[in-house]
Amino acid sequence: MPRILVTGVSGLLGINFAQEMTGRHDIVGVDRGKLSRAPFRILKQDLLDAGAVDFILDATRPAWVVNCAAIADLDACENDPGLAQRLNTDLPRQLARACKVRSIPFVHVSTDAVFDGEKDGIYTEEDAPNPLGVYAKTKFEGEQAVLTENSSAIVARVNFYGWSLGGRRSLAEFFFNNLSNNKSMSGFTDVVFCPMLVNDTARILVKMLQKKLSGLYHLVGPQAMSKYQFGVEIARRFSLKEGEISPKSILSSGLLARRAHNLWLSTHKLSTDLGEDLPEFSTGLDEFYTQNQQGYPQKIRSYQQN
Repeated sequence: MPRILVTGVSGLLGINFAQEMTGRHDIVGVDRGKLSRAPFRILKQDLLDAGAVDFILDATRPAWVVNCAAIADLDACENDPGLAQRLNTDLPRQLARACKVRSIPFVHVSTDAVFDGEKDGIYTEEDAPNPLGVYAKTKFEGEQAVLTENSSAIVARVNFYGWSLGGRRSLAEFFFNNLSNNKSMSGFTDVVFCPMLVNDTARILVKMLQKKLSGLYHLVGPQAMSKYQFGVEIARRFSLKEGEISPKSILSSGLLARRAHNLWLSTHKLSTDLGEDLPEFSTGLDEFYTQNQQGYPQKIRSYQQN
């Protein structure tokens, strides 16, 4: 089995990627101490320590590296831009360079948030990003750093949802948790995005590695919708009260970091190079529902350090 090194393994994508691929691949996850009972090997290491990247790669000798490590909390990035720079830009640069030296195929996970959302239409990989805040800026600079250091690397711009380690990481969990407890909430009607089930994201990343792709790709769901509509779809699939979700404009949200209104990304390049269509939103939502029925969220959370 090919060994895959997954950085940021306790994050939403990292934990689901590792869970999805365990048994089919030899997974080694890098974690600073959140995990203890996971069914894959855990290497406890702070990636920002001096020499950590070289040490980890030489100690594990992976066939592939998937970098999920990042500060993804937009407001946290605004509050600590220095740390955001180190994790979202400097670390990807180091990983890309180190993987190139060792001829290890490398995937860097970026974000759809590199765009300002002002385009009247669908964004392709050819469109010029214009990041709005610290998170988006440091992630875009991370993309540039990776592709400058390692032209054979894959940079995947993503937007995903799923069950997380803490149970509150994804937008889907936000809607599900509130609706399940009969709590009212808002959903933005003027923010459009392309959500994909995180397990689908993981599976496609591996297909991209197997196909030996390189360069920049949009890895998001093929269907665009507002955050409000997304919440309604969650409610309907779980037979919860969609009336508890009130439509709201992001302009009245009071959020610290600016958000783009339109993050409708084209997936044509990726589906063409893979030679297959990307999973439909309804298929992913059905799997998300089935996972909950089968105790998948509880299984994920059981891997946490006490």
